[in-house]
Amino acid sequence: MSSLKERIDEELKNAMRSKEELTTSVLRMLKSAVKYKEVEPGAKALDDAGVLGVISTLIKQRRDSVEQFRNGSRPDLADKEEREITILQRYLPAQLSHSELMDLVKAALTEASAKGPGDMGAVMKLLRPKVQGRADGKAVSDAVKAALATLG
Repeated sequence: MSSLKERIDEELKNAMRSKEELTTSVLRMLKSAVKYKEVEPGAKALDDAGVLGVISTLIKQRRDSVEQFRNGSRPDLADKEEREITILQRYLPAQLSHSELMDLVKAALTEASAKGPGDMGAVMKLLRPKVQGRADGKAVSDAVKAALATLG
């Protein structure tokens, strides 16, 4: 099985051959972001988990941009950002359903022996590796906050 970086390289070549401008642009931007992350001081070559983290960051940035463009009456730019999100999401693992996320949150609450909102950090630390790339960070945070509120 090939790595995520190899898959991105191959799909970039295919997008360039078939002249898919948006896909080519997004994949070049993704490769650049991965490379940038790898050349940071003290960094090393990224494995698939690291690449997923970069993809998640890029998606979050685009979601923020969509909101800003919609508020600024620029639906054309918001639509472009949404199309970029769709392309980036192809590289993420299948997303967790709400019930699957809640099951993981409950398990993390139990594992962390959480008693209330003050235990948010401990619960998130346990949960983050299990949901990375499979759930939006804000959705995870909101789910944990809601679950902790019922305890405290």
